[in-house]
Amino acid sequence: MKIPTPIFIGLRYTRAKRRNQFISFVSGFSLAGMTLGAVALIVVMSVMNGFDREIKQRLLQIIPHVELYSGSGLSDWQALVERAELHPQIAAAAPYVDRDAMVSFEQGMQGVQLRGLLPQDIPRLSTLQEHMLLGQLDALQAGEYNIIIGRLLARYLGVATGDKISVTLPQLTVTPAGVFPRIKRFTVAGVFEVGGQLDQSFALIHLGDAQKLFRLGDKVDGVQLETTDRYLSKQIGYGLWQSLPGAQQQAVAVRDWSETQGSLFAAIKMEKTVVSTLLMIVIAVAAFNIISSLVLMVADKRSDIAVLRTLGLTRVQVTAIFIVQGVAIGLVGILVGALVGAAIAVNVGYIVAFFETLTGLRIFDPQVYFISHMPSRLLWSDVVTVMTVGLSLSFLSTLYPAYRASTVEPAEALRYE
Repeated sequence: MKIPTPIFIGLRYTRAKRRNQFISFVSGFSLAGMTLGAVALIVVMSVMNGFDREIKQRLLQIIPHVELYSGSGLSDWQALVERAELHPQIAAAAPYVDRDAMVSFEQGMQGVQLRGLLPQDIPRLSTLQEHMLLGQLDALQAGEYNIIIGRLLARYLGVATGDKISVTLPQLTVTPAGVFPRIKRFTVAGVFEVGGQLDQSFALIHLGDAQKLFRLGDKVDGVQLETTDRYLSKQIGYGLWQSLPGAQQQAVAVRDWSETQGSLFAAIKMEKTVVSTLLMIVIAVAAFNIISSLVLMVADKRSDIAVLRTLGLTRVQVTAIFIVQGVAIGLVGILVGALVGAAIAVNVGYIVAFFETLTGLRIFDPQVYFISHMPSRLLWSDVVTVMTVGLSLSFLSTLYPAYRASTVEPAEALRYE
């Protein structure tokens, strides 16, 4: 098959040995920059995807997938639970009370999300039982005012099972002696560890104790739902809400985990965007090097360009020659970088583990980062994005040098040859 002349000559220039070694160095540096930028970008994006997945999996082991809640309290919650459990995509439903409170012990004090649930419902709604370090969920008995807290909170307060901590409510009690905050003593009945912020900011009590504590009577704050697909929770929750009778629909609102934890995942997404944008600068620098190498190439090949013009090549064909040369450099660099980056991203956990074994250093201390390995999740959409951006920058960087080549006048270039 006959190859078009601009492509043939452009690829030949790319492979040819040059008289000026500096031009070869700049071209090689451009290719290496493209490769390094693509590798760094793909690996970093994959690691951040891995952290995002790890956080979601840990959070969704504890937090509700969907909540049907009422700001004024929900009295007819039994009918709502029965209706929710008939839905084919809802695995479990249970009433809950959820309020903010302050827990303290001796000199330590920490704000927490205090959630009241029935102990028999907790295994159906979460995997918390599998993450208990001390005690059991059955210790949550109505009227005994027991509490289960996370490992980080227990360490911060310096408590263990059997210790009594004070729970301060954001409510006031008026007495003849004055106005005082409402405080209730709870006994630590268990400690859990799921890894993450929940170990420091989440506590469980019995539903009946929560109703008495917040003076709700028989009401609850809402109904917590466990869906069969956590990533479709929003659609499932709103679908159930729309199917409710008019009175029930008006009594409750719906929210899913992406709303209750929205700020956290928005911060992760923003961090990924910022880091990716900064690493794109590496590819942009390599693209600028392509401009430099092509400008030098045009100056070095002025006589060749003049000869080609006298043989009948048009300005457009001369422009295409140098566009092909620049894009070829970028394409090779991006392809090599994508292959190497994908290979590292898939095996980054093993690479980090090998480095830790070799040096004796611990990169990820589970006491600090809640994980013992480097998480990674390679998304081919990220690879395609990196390659598209790299090739686009490579193409744009060729336009000015290629235009300069097309303006070379054969008579001027060959005058002193």
